[in-house]
Amino acid sequence: MGLVSELRRRNVIRVAIAYAIAAWLLIEVSATTFPMLRLPEWTATFVTVLLLIGFPVALIIAWAFELTPEGLKKESDVDRSESTTHITGRKLDFAIIGVLAIALVFFASTHQWNSETDSAEIIDKSIAVLAFADLSPEGNQEYFSDGISEEILNLLAKVPELRVISRSSAFSFKGQNVDVPTMAARLNVAHVLEGSVRKSGDQMRITAQLIEGATDTHLWSETYDRELMDVFAIQDEIAVAVVEALKLTLLGEELKATETNPEVYALYLQGRHLNNQGTVESLGQAETLLKQTLETDPRFAPAWVELGSVYRRQASVLAIRPFDEGNDLARHAIQKALELDPEHGRAYAALAEVEMIYDWDFTAAFQHMQQALALNPGDAFIVWNAARLNFIVGRLDEAIELYRQSVALDPVSSRMHSALGGALYKAHRLEEAAESIQKALLLSSGRRGAISLVRVLLAQGDAPAALVAMEQVTSDFSRLWGMALVQHALGDAGASDAALRAFIENWAAGGAYQVAEVYAFRGEIDHAFDWLEHAYDNRDGGLAFMLLDPLLANLRDDSRWEPLLNKVGLPY
Repeated sequence: MGLVSELRRRNVIRVAIAYAIAAWLLIEVSATTFPMLRLPEWTATFVTVLLLIGFPVALIIAWAFELTPEGLKKESDVDRSESTTHITGRKLDFAIIGVLAIALVFFASTHQWNSETDSAEIIDKSIAVLAFADLSPEGNQEYFSDGISEEILNLLAKVPELRVISRSSAFSFKGQNVDVPTMAARLNVAHVLEGSVRKSGDQMRITAQLIEGATDTHLWSETYDRELMDVFAIQDEIAVAVVEALKLTLLGEELKATETNPEVYALYLQGRHLNNQGTVESLGQAETLLKQTLETDPRFAPAWVELGSVYRRQASVLAIRPFDEGNDLARHAIQKALELDPEHGRAYAALAEVEMIYDWDFTAAFQHMQQALALNPGDAFIVWNAARLNFIVGRLDEAIELYRQSVALDPVSSRMHSALGGALYKAHRLEEAAESIQKALLLSSGRRGAISLVRVLLAQGDAPAALVAMEQVTSDFSRLWGMALVQHALGDAGASDAALRAFIENWAAGGAYQVAEVYAFRGEIDHAFDWLEHAYDNRDGGLAFMLLDPLLANLRDDSRWEPLLNKVGLPY
């Protein structure tokens, strides 16, 4: 038997083809997603080198060993008459076809996204404020350098003419060796503001430079050697310098940061830095630091807003504080901020968030959201919350337009793409919804948006694909809930019941609305309304979104539907 024939018989050629395709796919995925995940540049190179080393190893194993029903054996120990290489070969053929299909889907999705990004019009009056580098001697002032950048970003977001990319997208390149033209292209902006902070005791040096993204040309730069007490003046000066360099008009409004003493400001920046981390431990530390901030300067409005954000996260996102208590504390903190600073846009948006999710007072929420948008029209957080509010009351077209604006302001945020996908799903625009959710999955490496994709696939009537998508769902909460839906759609009532029982045992207190969704989807109308009443008694935030929820479609012709909408304050 010739060498080529023996290579074929032992499936070495098939292994080579399968390995090459899979390796190419992994290299492409790492090159695309690792920068979005803020992994160091060397990690993608490491994956490539590892796969290259593995190629000859895989071929040697394929030549020297054979996979038998009893496991992997040396090829020389297998009787030719009992060889199963032909069966293994067929399996490898199917594997090659499967990997090729995945590769084609990945290539198509990334090509479409890149085409959309490349063809998107870059607005001349647009900017990304990157995270300023911490050049302090001990390298322990990251919270301070981040804070300076974010304060400048917030000041610039008040300029109506200027589109300012949000913090989460602008800071996504932190720690990466990416050139300015590449960052500007990915963020779809014409300009980038970068800088550094060197702080030692009460002395600091802040350097800032405005760069034209396409040409990497410096338009303006300045270095400030000042005392810590001048930090607010420096922020104002940088923001004004950017506005002047871009030939913008302020319409008579002054860009001025809210001031306090340097020690209080440092505590506030640390608290905000910890709040942004969003873990149980960091939120507790943030609460402590922000309370210390307010003990020293109770008139510093930004600290009250940030403390309100901590309370809301503790109550809703992580459920480490009772829902009623967290929202009441948040409302008090936000109202205190507005008493001190009636022009604080984010405070109005935060108050509207409490009113729409907890109070179900949508009239008041609209009033405060309009005030927030008027004060900070370019703030992605405010635009996103305005989109949610419009969606809640059934204004789908307005909501989708605002969600698209929030994506433009925060283009590499998985949350923004996922939210847009959710709105499109509830508007029954399922193909568009799937596209947005796939972008969210790509940006979050399969985490955020996975359960939304399951919902879309169920709406499209593709339960088997929904079951496959469930493999990407990492949250216990979402996994049990999703399996109760998917198994019902697959016709396995026992598996659906088991998943729902487990969900109720673990999450009944905070997931009454989701239990009602499952019962409604399964056509068990009385059970669905019973659990919606439980949700109402618990002031479950999910009820605010019930008006357009496709999973509740089976309830809309029932006489109990409109009275329940009325109780929540929703239109019908």
